[in-house]
Amino acid sequence: MSAETNRSDPARLARLAERAAAGSTAFLLEARRPSADDWTVKRPQDFVTEVDRGSERRIREDLLRGEPGSRILGEELSPGETDWKGLVWVVDPLDGTTNYLHGYPWWSVSIAAVLDGEIVAGTVWNVPAHRRYTAWKDGGAWTGSQRLRVSAITDPALAVIGTGFPFKTPEDLATYLPQLDRVARATAGVRRAGSAALDLAAVAAGEFDGFWELTLAPWDKAAGIILIREAGGVITELNGSPAGPRHGGVVAGNTAMHRWLRGEVEGRR
Repeated sequence: MSAETNRSDPARLARLAERAAAGSTAFLLEARRPSADDWTVKRPQDFVTEVDRGSERRIREDLLRGEPGSRILGEELSPGETDWKGLVWVVDPLDGTTNYLHGYPWWSVSIAAVLDGEIVAGTVWNVPAHRRYTAWKDGGAWTGSQRLRVSAITDPALAVIGTGFPFKTPEDLATYLPQLDRVARATAGVRRAGSAALDLAAVAAGEFDGFWELTLAPWDKAAGIILIREAGGVITELNGSPAGPRHGGVVAGNTAMHRWLRGEVEGRR
């Protein structure tokens, strides 16, 4: 098998992502949680520590050892945009850092493989819960041996919807708060737990019936995108175009819930 053919095998890339995530998870569970004096403020309400950076270094080493010549787009050590040519790994070494720093058990490691601009594999690890979600193109979405399927609920009155607040862009609150008001009034509940990667995995697992957020980075959503698609769901940009590994918001759910939720986000009646 040629190196190029081997590189284009989504199942193999998913296994590489899982191995890298496993190493990072072991590191995170063994690390001492930093005290507030050791937190670095990237911007208001957004923190980073040496634990985040150490996790990304380990992921980078494992991925490049498994796929020499591939590239890493990570939140902490290489946060710039990329041209998406060839194999690019999109990495969040600790999604939900604020939760982690406060001991709130909802944070994760997220890794996606993007081949010539297409997300072909991804894994999200709920570290505190020791739960792994993995998907690859045409291979399904899985947690362990259990295949994931999105929720079958189509009635908004029965639905629980995940969301993310625009904490990095407070100027978007004027747009977001009316959306939240409409969705909260029409559903069984809205949840905001603080790790978009896990929220998207929850949609894939049928635990959330839908999800929306106005502003996400590639590392927040890339793995979640393929999880939802391989679990039979729909995930798009806010304007309805297919979601990809670029900065921007998303709307997700099964076909019916996605259609309804997009309408509420846009303010359509």
